[in-house]
Amino acid sequence: MKLLRWLKWGLFALVLLVLVYQLWIFGHVLAWRSIDPGTTRFMELRLAELREKDPKAELHHHWVPYSRISDNLKRAVVAAEDDKFVDHDGFDWDAIQKAMEKNQQRIQRGKPVRGGSTISQQLAKNLFLSPTRSYLRKAQEAVITVMIETLWDKRRILEVYLNVVEWGNGVFGAEAAAQHYFGIPAAKLSAAQAAHLAVMLPNPRKYEKQYGPWLAAHAARIQQRMQYSDVP
Repeated sequence: MKLLRWLKWGLFALVLLVLVYQLWIFGHVLAWRSIDPGTTRFMELRLAELREKDPKAELHHHWVPYSRISDNLKRAVVAAEDDKFVDHDGFDWDAIQKAMEKNQQRIQRGKPVRGGSTISQQLAKNLFLSPTRSYLRKAQEAVITVMIETLWDKRRILEVYLNVVEWGNGVFGAEAAAQHYFGIPAAKLSAAQAAHLAVMLPNPRKYEKQYGPWLAAHAARIQQRMQYSDVP
């Protein structure tokens, strides 16, 4: 009887802890509707990794407003990452289904799986979570995605995403990426430069070092498609 009572209290405490954590996230999402995030969970993790090798390491990151990011980059990222961005409610169910089917084949061949995450889902992960894969993390990502899509408009979602996404080892956001790779501000990125950056997003630290012919060809395809991309 005493054990059962302790189990009930333990379950109650766990539920309460989960609820408090969700409210903490909700408060941040609500505040960031108008206040720019200073940092993200991904940034904290990457900085900790860099400082294991160099205690003085710093991230390259400089926030710029939506109006100071080239429309070329906005269109290229939507074309490469989430071509239904302006229409969906945070989840592209067709893309998720296709990703699951392709991943079954990749698992059988011993290849790493790929996601069908939208820009909103990727933003939720970058802001609060870690890159580790688990069903629990995906569930939390889904909850945060619903919060973001409910409280923010599409323009704000894309603005924050472009300012916090990783574009290389210690390189975060469009402005830092434009300066790092091309020596220009994000506002002046050409269509070709924007496509180059967009195709790096699935694995930016790898493609920073290995930008081969296949990726260049993919960038050329994105450059052709981006003119049809709808952006907020």
